[in-house]
Amino acid sequence: MRDVAVISFAQLPNVRRDTEREETELVQPVVTEALGAVGLTIADIGFTVSGSADFLLGRPFSFVSALDGVGPWPPISESHVEMDGAFALYEAWVHLQRGDVDTALIYAYGKSSLGSLRDVLVQQLDPYYVAPLGPDSVSLAALQARCLLDRGRCTERDMAEVAAQNRANAVNNPFAQLKGGFDVNAALSEPYLVAPLRKHDCPPISDGASAVVLAAGDRAKKQCQRPAWIRGIDHRTEPHSLGARDLAESPSTELAARKAGALGGSLDFVELHAPFSHQELILRRALGLAPEVRVNPSGGALAANPVMVCGLSRIGEAASRLSRGEGRRALAHATSGPCLQQNLVCVLEVD
Repeated sequence: MRDVAVISFAQLPNVRRDTEREETELVQPVVTEALGAVGLTIADIGFTVSGSADFLLGRPFSFVSALDGVGPWPPISESHVEMDGAFALYEAWVHLQRGDVDTALIYAYGKSSLGSLRDVLVQQLDPYYVAPLGPDSVSLAALQARCLLDRGRCTERDMAEVAAQNRANAVNNPFAQLKGGFDVNAALSEPYLVAPLRKHDCPPISDGASAVVLAAGDRAKKQCQRPAWIRGIDHRTEPHSLGARDLAESPSTELAARKAGALGGSLDFVELHAPFSHQELILRRALGLAPEVRVNPSGGALAANPVMVCGLSRIGEAASRLSRGEGRRALAHATSGPCLQQNLVCVLEVD
């Protein structure tokens, strides 16, 4: 296996609604910043891959327009993943393992504000048996939370405390959308959005973009003073049918973590892509996290949740913090699909 590292990360400030930029204008600044930070241009990149979803923008092949933000001339080697950018990063990592290129650029963008996100995400569901029922994303998450509560795994207070901690962590993150903790007792007196979820248990609607640069071996050391090496990465999926899954568990996360080598050794912190408060509790259990491990120092998805971007940003945030000296080993997680259907785990270390 080739040693591959994250050498650069850039993101836009996450906002409720970006009325000034369309997809090309979201992509261009993060790509330019990520490349410029390590002294590269698009001509130095061996492989480029993006993560996004046409159903967010409401038109086919939106990723083709977004390529203008990269500057793909002369022609570049390029690919696209119709998922969160973290899964695009996995494709780039696999490509780098072949040995024919030494660098890769990954970017992701999403404008969740353009339509009713809860209804748009229904399109991810089984088109024959589930989607016609119209269960929106928050209602499905509420069903999952109810499973957890009925098992006695957590209380509504536990969920509120997760949300309060994440948003308190986001105070020091200039890119977060929601910042500052809140009074848990007061929050528990608020009405349900969809029982048992209240507004604080749910992610904000966010527009944003981010980009990551990967490099292999000596090229990583040359371009970056303190590269964050990917020591293990894997992703797994669970059945498309919600009825075939135990929604209170995340076996795909546990399996991905085992394959990535994440279950052994200490972690300084983790960045979890948990859009709903109860999902962080499920992921903590699946990963076997010790109580003292810091979770989401950036604030995570409860502080900003640009769909198709948030998972890639978890990897970028973890790598950036390691490069700044905030630890030596971290774990980043990304998810896609309803109720933690698909999960990716990435273990990062600095020398």
